[in-house]
Amino acid sequence: MKNSLSIKETLAIGLMLFALFFGAGNMIFPPVLGQYAGDNVWLAIGGFLLTGVGLPLLGVVAVALTGTGAKGLADKAHPKFGTIFTVILYLSIGPFFAIPRTGTVSYEIGLAPFLNETQSSSWIPLFLFTVVFFTVTYLLALNPSKLVDRIGKVLTPILLAVIAIIVIKAIATPMGDIGNPDATYKANPLFTGFLEGYKTMDALASIVFGIVVVTAVKARGITERKSIAAACIKAGVVAAIGLALVYISLAYVGASSTDSTGMVNANEGGKLLSLSASVLFGSAGNIVLGAAILFACLTTSVGLVSSCGEYFSRLFPAFSYKTVILIVSLFSTFVANLGLTQIISLSVPVLSAIYPLAIVIILLSFLDRWINGRRVIYIASLVFTGFFSIIDGLTAANINLGALPEVLNIYVPFYNLGVGWIIPAILGAVIGVLISIFTSPPKQLAS
Repeated sequence: MKNSLSIKETLAIGLMLFALFFGAGNMIFPPVLGQYAGDNVWLAIGGFLLTGVGLPLLGVVAVALTGTGAKGLADKAHPKFGTIFTVILYLSIGPFFAIPRTGTVSYEIGLAPFLNETQSSSWIPLFLFTVVFFTVTYLLALNPSKLVDRIGKVLTPILLAVIAIIVIKAIATPMGDIGNPDATYKANPLFTGFLEGYKTMDALASIVFGIVVVTAVKARGITERKSIAAACIKAGVVAAIGLALVYISLAYVGASSTDSTGMVNANEGGKLLSLSASVLFGSAGNIVLGAAILFACLTTSVGLVSSCGEYFSRLFPAFSYKTVILIVSLFSTFVANLGLTQIISLSVPVLSAIYPLAIVIILLSFLDRWINGRRVIYIASLVFTGFFSIIDGLTAANINLGALPEVLNIYVPFYNLGVGWIIPAILGAVIGVLISIFTSPPKQLAS
């Protein structure tokens, strides 16, 4: 029995985790953030790192310390809530949003730049591309036990090498000067970047991928719980460092690109990267960028399809793992053909509603030894959080809530920054503690 992983094994699992996290959104959102933040890019990317790196790391650590996945963490509030929340989580990071996004982004950056105008306006190229992309995803996901070898040792180094080429070139020959921030990043760049980090979906994915890491550690002969937790945390740190370096680099690429590319639409991160690659490398730029996107998206797609297969085959035993990943791959192919802009617009309201709940669940898990099974603390905190996060989701969906947002903006701290749920979440936890104190049966005095 082993007590720890070797440095080589830790790096392999850490790189696997990095590759699982680093997909479509991780490539396209930081450059746009950089371009729009301008001089405020470092504050903005700091906020982005909190949700795009810090929270995913905490999620992996929470899973490692508790030994349970998404449902186990959510069950601490109530088993029915745990099931409902986990199903929504898997569907969000799975076939509804994140998985289809990997195929669509791969197409828009890896293939679309090489098509003529007639081909680009047709639905056929996207359809054919996504069919091939998700067929490969399905075949790789058939044997999830080989994820470390296939992703950690082969695909991830290729991905990192391609990204490094782009970033080094951008630093060596800057495309322009960093300009003034857009209005959206002038007042509160830190909080704006924090909310942009939601779009990566990595905090949600962390309590799913955490189990993949635990399984990989166990497969290498470590069985003692503390040793498993320590090994998972080390691998998580490796992935976090990699994510942080790439995000900062891509944000710089975006911030210095305006002079050569012009401002792009806020949802056109793929277009910005394509333009930047063309400026940096000429005609070969899109080939280099397309390779990076393809590997990033494929690794994430495989990890998400595999995770969905394992969860839903347990939830619905009548469906085998192979059947579930086939259904997920087919459904993802269909959704991917809606187009990237439509997928992002549909996902933002859902993420605004469930992301704060996931954050609170992760943070409360670190206090679990002091909470000591008092479920009311979880319930109260999540109810208060959910009220405000659902309002945020409805607002993001452009649903008219009357004067309610204006009232909340006046009376709820940080609501105008998009994180009005923070104080209510803390207040809910405090109320839960008080309720548990006053409703707990008195302790018997020793005779």
